[in-house]
Amino acid sequence: MNRMSKVATACCSVVMLAGVLPAVAQSGMNDASGKASMADKKFVKEALEGGMAEVQLGQLAAQKGNSDDVKKFGQKMVDDHSKMGDDLKPVASQIGVTPPTSVSVKDKALMTKLEGLSGDAFDKVYIQAMVKDHKMDLAEFKKEASSGMDPAVKEQASKGTEVISQHLQMIEQIAQAHHVMAGSSASSM
Repeated sequence: MNRMSKVATACCSVVMLAGVLPAVAQSGMNDASGKASMADKKFVKEALEGGMAEVQLGQLAAQKGNSDDVKKFGQKMVDDHSKMGDDLKPVASQIGVTPPTSVSVKDKALMTKLEGLSGDAFDKVYIQAMVKDHKMDLAEFKKEASSGMDPAVKEQASKGTEVISQHLQMIEQIAQAHHVMAGSSASSM
């Protein structure tokens, strides 16, 4: 092989590599460098599903709530959980999770129950559900933030922990103001 052929072959190899490397790098980025575990994916799917429920239940509370604090809390759920969902969807896409299109059966049942209530009865059931739900969500988000494998998922879980912690404090204060027993005593923040 003459010198010119060697140079041409080397150039072709470099050009081919230049075309392949970005594709390899991009494929690694699409699933967060292969670090997203099944638990990370499950967390993201459930967080998106739960967030969608918080938005829908919040809309219901903003419309049907009997007291101003319940209505305002409902609207805060709509605003905050919409933003959290918008922030989490690109991460879901990166790790191959398709965002859910509907809420869980449990959340549908709660929504149906709330739609049939009004006045103080609505407020009481909504408050109890929000305290219970935010306690469970806070535990799940803290767990993912500390033990998740995917850095982007962990970051969203950490941000979510702060927001959910604020929500829990707010709804526990509302529960106290309405004399609603919401399960165990107020969680420590």
